[in-house]
Amino acid sequence: MSFSNPFAASASRPGHGEIILSLLPPATPVLKTLSYQYPLKLIAPNAVPLPDTADRDAPTLVHTVFLLTYGGGLVAGDTVHLNVTLEPTTRLILLTQGSTKIFKTPSRDVVSGQRTSVGLTACAALCYLPDPVQPFERSAFEQVQVYNLKESQGSMCVCDWVCEGRSARGEKWSFYKYTSKNEVWSVTKEGKKRLLLRDNLILDESGKVAGGLVDRMDGLGVFGTIIIRGPLFEGLGKYFLNEFELLPRIGGRKWDTGTKEAELSLEETRRLARQKQETSDDLIWSTASIRGFVLVKFGAREVEGAKRWMSHMLKSEGSVERDFGERALLCLK
Repeated sequence: MSFSNPFAASASRPGHGEIILSLLPPATPVLKTLSYQYPLKLIAPNAVPLPDTADRDAPTLVHTVFLLTYGGGLVAGDTVHLNVTLEPTTRLILLTQGSTKIFKTPSRDVVSGQRTSVGLTACAALCYLPDPVQPFERSAFEQVQVYNLKESQGSMCVCDWVCEGRSARGEKWSFYKYTSKNEVWSVTKEGKKRLLLRDNLILDESGKVAGGLVDRMDGLGVFGTIIIRGPLFEGLGKYFLNEFELLPRIGGRKWDTGTKEAELSLEETRRLARQKQETSDDLIWSTASIRGFVLVKFGAREVEGAKRWMSHMLKSEGSVERDFGERALLCLK
């Protein structure tokens, strides 16, 4: 006699995960779906209440999900796929619990990868500030992150950064290949898509440039991109643009030379201290406004220097902590 299995077959696939945030009327965000399978792991702590607001339709909670991999990284050939859906007015913080390590591969053709797809609807917001990716020596990694904005709506602040490897072991951009692509699309009600932004980073030691990656990185130990868009982060975008305009220019006269710090405002004093720290950390950065986005590029000698700079910028402007809570900045501690 044979027996049939009373349980339905699992629809989950290795390395695949899904996050769906929906709204329970009238204004309570709930984590509707949280699923994952090895080597991907997702952890969702309790949602954090937002400060009281006069807007009764505003969401009352912000959810957080930590993205992890078993063993702290991806071994050769591992690929993870994550789909995220944020329904109207929901807010999500995506974080990691440390750098995503990319372990060495037996051949440059055996590539690890990560594919992330995020859908944002009206008034939804994503704050994605992970720790940097850390490719080990002789590793190969490709990642693609696609953000779909329904009818060009939604707010996002995402950081994509990579470091030179295990500097304590003398690794300096000694991997085979690292590529990262970020795309933002506008999606109509009918499902038609229009590309709003594409940002590519390709680091490949097989290039023809003399000296390889180490020389091309020009002393940088970390390099990254911040993408900012939407009404919730409008102030943050303007802050980056304004601060960039106030950076000392090559050949420009330093008009503040000799000015007593007592004569400076608190904001000017903080700016001056930050700029001195940037010089000490060999940190360079630039920003531009492109098609409604604010795109920030930065690099530093060490990861800690980049963290100091990013923490100062985000905390000085204040909207990330105000609208998402202190938890959103965990990667900068």
